[in-house]
Amino acid sequence: MIDLHCHILPGLDDGPKTIDESIEMAKLAVEEGITQIVATPHHKHPTYSNEASLVREGVMELNKRLKQENLDLKILPGQEVRLYGEVVEDLANGTTITLADHEMYLFIEFPSNHVPRYAAQLFYQLQIQGYMPIIVHPERNSKLLEDPDKLYDFVQNGVLTQVTSSSLTGHFGKKIKQFSNQLIEANLTHFVASDAHNTDSRPFRLRESYAVIAQTHGEEKALHFQENAQLIVENKHVLVEPPEQIKRKKLLGIF
Repeated sequence: MIDLHCHILPGLDDGPKTIDESIEMAKLAVEEGITQIVATPHHKHPTYSNEASLVREGVMELNKRLKQENLDLKILPGQEVRLYGEVVEDLANGTTITLADHEMYLFIEFPSNHVPRYAAQLFYQLQIQGYMPIIVHPERNSKLLEDPDKLYDFVQNGVLTQVTSSSLTGHFGKKIKQFSNQLIEANLTHFVASDAHNTDSRPFRLRESYAVIAQTHGEEKALHFQENAQLIVENKHVLVEPPEQIKRKKLLGIF
């Protein structure tokens, strides 16, 4: 398995503080069957900023330590970018980077309680420059949960999304779990990733989430998400199904 979203680099954000803690996370990942991780420290977050050079350096150091520990795991560079006005310029100057450093897919995080009014315009600017924005954990955004048509509009216009494994396993609560399943049913999400921060309160749960998807939506859907993760690290175009709107009445009814 490939994990596209993980805070495994030490000392950069609210993930592990030391490289030894990173190694403990790596051991857990290997036990779970994960072979590649895209390290995505927060960037342009109110509390944390990690420019490309810092991320690449951290990835190199961690890969070196993983080799010393004989752990069969590869770390790739990336960022979890809080949406901000200069993102297009910073991609051009190299301080903001794409997933796996491939110049195509970019993780975008919204604040948890709203969607910036300029999001659609910035997504358009990114797309005309050849980037594919991916909204991370939309199921945990209170505005999108309240108004899923906003997410439908983004996806209809070519934006991709990624749900969190722990959302699907119910660790963020029943509402978020059910909304995550609605997103899958409506083809409003394209990737599952862990957003792991540690080995206890925010572990991977990636294998468990794929089992949940296979049981709820079928084995083919679980394989679809895994294939899309593989396509990202290979710098290829991912598989996208036509999105559908979530009926408002149905969404409210499940809560």
